[in-house]
Amino acid sequence: MKALALLSGGLDSTLAIRVVQEQGIEVEAINFTSPFCLCNRGGCHAAAVAARQLGVKLHVEKCGQDYLDLVANPKYGYGRQMNPCLDCRIYKLNRAKKKMEEIGASFLITGEVLDQRPMSQRREALAICERDTGLRGLILRPLSAQHLRPTIPEERGWVDRAKLLALRGRWRKPQIELAKTFGITDYPCPAGGCLLTYEDFALKVRDLLDHGERLTMWSASLLRIGRHLRLPGGGKLVVGRNAAENEHLAKAAREGTILFTSLSSPGPTALAYGVENEGDVLLCAGVVARYADPLPGGVPHEISYRNYGPEKSGVLRALPLPTEKVAEWIIGRTGTEKGRARSASSGKTECRHGRAG
Repeated sequence: MKALALLSGGLDSTLAIRVVQEQGIEVEAINFTSPFCLCNRGGCHAAAVAARQLGVKLHVEKCGQDYLDLVANPKYGYGRQMNPCLDCRIYKLNRAKKKMEEIGASFLITGEVLDQRPMSQRREALAICERDTGLRGLILRPLSAQHLRPTIPEERGWVDRAKLLALRGRWRKPQIELAKTFGITDYPCPAGGCLLTYEDFALKVRDLLDHGERLTMWSASLLRIGRHLRLPGGGKLVVGRNAAENEHLAKAAREGTILFTSLSSPGPTALAYGVENEGDVLLCAGVVARYADPLPGGVPHEISYRNYGPEKSGVLRALPLPTEKVAEWIIGRTGTEKGRARSASSGKTECRHGRAG
């Protein structure tokens, strides 16, 4: 008997697999990656680490444009931020269903805990997932099974229901104690693993959609980095905050974008798109000058701009725009960032780029 488990690499999904393995079931795992997941921290993919600990084969699947279209227009709406948790769950279960058939697995395993997540782990939400995916009775949730109807694997005796658990709610102490009994010690903290649940990031996504832009792999990758500014003319400017982000923006330049760099002093690289008038081009140069190292005596900065389109490229002379003006255009600025802006306006620098260019 074989089962396929959805493995995020977090404690719940890891424990769910271990509980089923205790009953002699062969388990393979599937993990989904997207531009919004935070599962790759410190250069180590959490699901890969968990799979090695558990001794299971891991299938890694990328969420593509169809997933991004779902995020932009979810059937069941969003959570507190821009997180379409229920639609996301259904999407992944449908993908897992295909993989289950491909590898000859008889049922699915998830680490869901009843009522742990308000949008996707309510009893009604679990039922919707099973209905919409055609997986009714084939999703085993070992951590909360005692609170749920018996599944096909339990009814047919593939797994012993008496050895499954009765966890419920957001209290995590039982999982931590269970992990100790299994000798599981290397697992990530329970902080949110999806950028769409973060207010600052969600504001950037919402701004993008509100301005009629399509959420694509390219635009999603830009959302993860830099300061984002919505210019008066409707265009978008992304300003790098360090050398790695500067490099990312330079590589992301493509037709219809303009790349700005400071020639006069070390400063950020900035990428603009949707900028269709000369006034906003000058504003972009002023923003780059604002974040570049200051020049003595109020001397204008020389800002190079390369237009990846039919328009001309060249060098502009621009004075740094006032911090307060730039702050008006920043998308998703948190209270902490506002405080930094106030500090910058009083003469303190917000970010030093060294020789990043």
